Amino acid sequence: MRFVSGRHARHVCIVVQNLPVPFDRRVWLECRALRAAGYEVSVVCPQGKDEQGKGDPSYQELDGVHLFKYRPFPPITRKVMFLAEYAYSILATLVLLARAWRRQPFGIVQVCNPPDVLWAAVLPFRVLFGVRMVFDHHDLCPELYRSRFGDEPSLPYRALLLAERITYRLSAHVIATNDSYRRVALERGGKRPADVTVVRTGPDPDRMRRGEPDEALRRGYDHLLVYLGVMGPQDGVDLALRAMHHIVHVRGRTDIALTLIGDGDAGAQLRRLATELGLDGYVEFTGRAPDELVTRLFSTADIGLSPDPTNPLNDVSTMNKTMEYMAFELPVVAFDLVETRVSAQDAADYAEPNRVEDYADTILDLLADDVRRKQMGAVGRRRVEDVLAWRHQIPPYVGVYDRLTGS
Repeated sequence: MRFVSGRHARHVCIVVQNLPVPFDRRVWLECRALRAAGYEVSVVCPQGKDEQGKGDPSYQELDGVHLFKYRPFPPITRKVMFLAEYAYSILATLVLLARAWRRQPFGIVQVCNPPDVLWAAVLPFRVLFGVRMVFDHHDLCPELYRSRFGDEPSLPYRALLLAERITYRLSAHVIATNDSYRRVALERGGKRPADVTVVRTGPDPDRMRRGEPDEALRRGYDHLLVYLGVMGPQDGVDLALRAMHHIVHVRGRTDIALTLIGDGDAGAQLRRLATELGLDGYVEFTGRAPDELVTRLFSTADIGLSPDPTNPLNDVSTMNKTMEYMAFELPVVAFDLVETRVSAQDAADYAEPNRVEDYADTILDLLADDVRRKQMGAVGRRRVEDVLAWRHQIPPYVGVYDRLTGS
């Protein structure tokens, strides 16, 4: 076995499958942190699209980071498609890892899940060249499967547990996004405490800062609610729409609008649901929006929505959108989930999990109290600046690589 040494040992290649980079904010912050610490950084990920719908180039260098991109797999509508997606992702990742290696050998590959099968693409480099693997644990894939399909433990679930176990076993170090994930790495993954580091996905308060409101974005309504994030079956956007139906058609409040930023597997279905619920005109879907529009919307909105329902995944996951709302001094309305409380604390109002009517009434109660909304926004901003900001996560994150490379 030939081990990568010298300057090549300080070349980190980050593998992402479910989002393009730099659209994946966490991964892009990690890339920039490593570059600032003197590391060479490459990324293998799927292609995204710009505002005109044009696909990303297959290779580009952005801020000193080398991006190698492959054509994304079509949206999944059936369980069997997961197998095809996994096979495709492994092959596409392997091809682009080889391309990145030809440009410059790397000493470490950081694998970001989902899925938990990307170790198969890294394995040849580990066996032949001694490349080490770091597991950046974004999602609990077994819990994600159960949250999307509602199955009791079954063959696919056990297969996902096995894939997760292999990923843990092959990893020189695990980066967990919160303490709940760290506990899984220790208990289910069998990792030593010294080999697991918590690195939260903190927002950048210098870049994410409330500006002047743009009243045109209210679309003529007195109040504006906003949602930012992925729109998958487990993300609760349907519950936000049903809460809007309760607000408009049950409570009779026709002075409130909702803007939904983002897209995902359930995007088309959610647009149809909004029409079926009689919300055309009250609800606007922007699709994936540029940062400039997100900033204007967040600076105008009254409340940020985190409608993630309680399920095996969400209960222990950190929601990035919640912390981004807080950075913009937006009070948050969320269901009462363990890690959401850890992140938001008093910057959020909590509804009884999965109860749409309670979620809607919590929104209305908060809209009725201008002073409290302002206080909650200030609390959230302070918490981001003092505890959650990405700058507080950089030392433990870069420290993982400094230890592995002996820097």
